[in-house]
Amino acid sequence: MGDEVLLDAGAVSRCRRRVHLEHDPAMRDVPLPPPDPTAQQRIDDATAHREEILEQLVAASGPDATWARVPRTAPAGERVRLTEQAFADAVQYIWGALLPADPVGHRRGGIDLLVRVGDGYVPVLVVRHRITDRGQGAPTTAMTELDPARRSPDELRKVRSQPRDQLRLAHLRRMLETRELAAGGRAIGGVIGLDADVVVWHDLTAGTWPGGRSALDEYDARFADRLAVATAAATGAEALAAPSRVLECRRCPFWATCEVVLTETRDVSLVVRGEDAGELRRVGVSTVDKLAALDPAAEMPPMNWTGGTFSDAIMLARAWLADLTVVRRTPEIEVPRADVEVDVDMESFGDSGAYLWGTLLSGADIGVPQGYRAFATWEPLPTVDEARSFAEFWAWFTDVRSRALAAGLTFRAYCYNALAENRWLFGSVDRFREYSGVPEKRAVQSFVDSDEWVDLFRSVTDQFLCSRGKGLKVIAPVAGFSWRDPEAGGEASMRWYRDAVGMDGAVPDDEQRERLLRYNEDDVLATKALREWMSGRAQVEVPYMLDI
Repeated sequence: MGDEVLLDAGAVSRCRRRVHLEHDPAMRDVPLPPPDPTAQQRIDDATAHREEILEQLVAASGPDATWARVPRTAPAGERVRLTEQAFADAVQYIWGALLPADPVGHRRGGIDLLVRVGDGYVPVLVVRHRITDRGQGAPTTAMTELDPARRSPDELRKVRSQPRDQLRLAHLRRMLETRELAAGGRAIGGVIGLDADVVVWHDLTAGTWPGGRSALDEYDARFADRLAVATAAATGAEALAAPSRVLECRRCPFWATCEVVLTETRDVSLVVRGEDAGELRRVGVSTVDKLAALDPAAEMPPMNWTGGTFSDAIMLARAWLADLTVVRRTPEIEVPRADVEVDVDMESFGDSGAYLWGTLLSGADIGVPQGYRAFATWEPLPTVDEARSFAEFWAWFTDVRSRALAAGLTFRAYCYNALAENRWLFGSVDRFREYSGVPEKRAVQSFVDSDEWVDLFRSVTDQFLCSRGKGLKVIAPVAGFSWRDPEAGGEASMRWYRDAVGMDGAVPDDEQRERLLRYNEDDVLATKALREWMSGRAQVEVPYMLDI
């Protein structure tokens, strides 16, 4: 059975080329990069979260409940044996189950929790991300109520889209069905999320996916495709998945392998992503060179096109060939400016909360000290102290805005990619509305909808073509800005934050707090530098796309 193609639940969500490489015998001895420290920390955090949930579930289940705990650290064979014994004993709750590999169905995998319902089992995931949003209609039970028959539409929550969760549940459902261990009736699976307040129960047969498909329909189609890809790789047949650059590449252990091939072939996915790259290859436009040679004045692309304008893609290819990070999309560059300007950058820790709001005040004198100011909580998230720091930020921000307007001056605030800041502006209001100083939602909405809130990411997107990405760490250096910390980045800041607040019982590290503040200060300095560059030098330093 060692040579059998066996896919885990993650295969249906992974890049098709990665699935190929995972099953290609020629890749077995190719050294892969060591695990990313931040990724490993996320794994450790998820493990700790699961253990906390387990203790709560066991405590709430009562003295008559039967539990089987299968240690995740045990060898695979031992885990399978313990799981099989729990099935034989008809245990009510099986924690950490690992099912025997299924060579006929080509599946392998386990699940956080199996709950016995009738003569079979229902799978339940425990995940460290949010699974609901404010709203109505999510089918839930209380977190410690593990009977899906008691689920009902939630009056306070709606389901947050997490497709991978449903696909993982579908994988285990199919494995249970093969063993005739799946609970009867409709295929149901549960998820307990980061907030650990409810179980969200998914009907895997409901037509909630695009086109009226169910989660099981989607899973079956994806699984059949990935199985074909893996089998071709394992048997040396013609590959069914070619390298193509996608978002997953950033964290894929095989990226170095694919990057060499893509660069050598000058593959079109280096400048065009996703389905559009596939569509281009389908009509013979497989390289950056071929894309650059097309006519940008053509009215219609020769294929289905989803991302931006087709002429932009052609000019982006030309920029890539000319080794230009950015070119102008517009003859003139415009950035909204004001007499009083505030740059804003928020730092969050995953889905746990926003621990830092950094600001940079510049422009006309309004009686408030100019420069960088941070509003932070150094209590480990989640914490109600986040309400205090957010309220202090909003009070300062509102005061600056009011002073500017009272003096007859114009005011604007700037961020880079408002999706992040807006998420936590509204999220903070929703979670802490009862705390003193936290604004009403309508006040935040009024500001976000106004011309005073400027998203520089949108300004860059509208006025530049960026051949190497549009992140602030890519664009600001073009404007001449550099971060003081050589490791500056969102992933690294997660590690610094853990040390700064002393998570897991460690002693808080003041040096890491200063490091985070310095990093956050550089982020707001970067948006200021970018804005000033766009208002001045960029007009002459950046070529216009029709001139290349």
